[in-house]
Amino acid sequence: MPSVNTATAGPSGAARMIRLEFAQKAFILDADRLLLVRKAASDPFHPGRWEVPGGRLEVAADLDLDDHIRREVWEEVGIKVDPGPPFHLWQWFMPDLGPPAGERGGQVRVVAAARHCRPASLDVSLEHQTDGDHLADCAWVPLGDLGGFELIPSLRPVMRVFLRLHPPAG
Repeated sequence: MPSVNTATAGPSGAARMIRLEFAQKAFILDADRLLLVRKAASDPFHPGRWEVPGGRLEVAADLDLDDHIRREVWEEVGIKVDPGPPFHLWQWFMPDLGPPAGERGGQVRVVAAARHCRPASLDVSLEHQTDGDHLADCAWVPLGDLGGFELIPSLRPVMRVFLRLHPPAG
């Protein structure tokens, strides 16, 4: 996937590569329930933690941003969605583990958009996930119960914004 590379000086003064990538996360709401996915034990960053479906843009494959979020949701939970508007933008950094091998040891800066999405169906399945998804489970979670789920750290502030827009009933 093409990305923007930039070098920054690390603590020792040596240049460290940073790749820029774009991601989207789907906040799929059904009445008073949100669809979450749980990372598998094999996930290199957040094993066992929960998040919402979504992932990074495949520049050569995704026709547009709506196609991108539809593809990610289908791969991860096997449902079709009607993408809605973004409601939050944020970023996080992660180690660069992928090719090209010459860039390993650097970082990836991921800029992401959180989007409301309406499900076309509610029957979720993990059977379409790709090798890099590392998902073990998915669940429709009542909004009032979200506090009991250990979310990946970068998603916590986004979830707070989402819950201000969609407060749990009762």
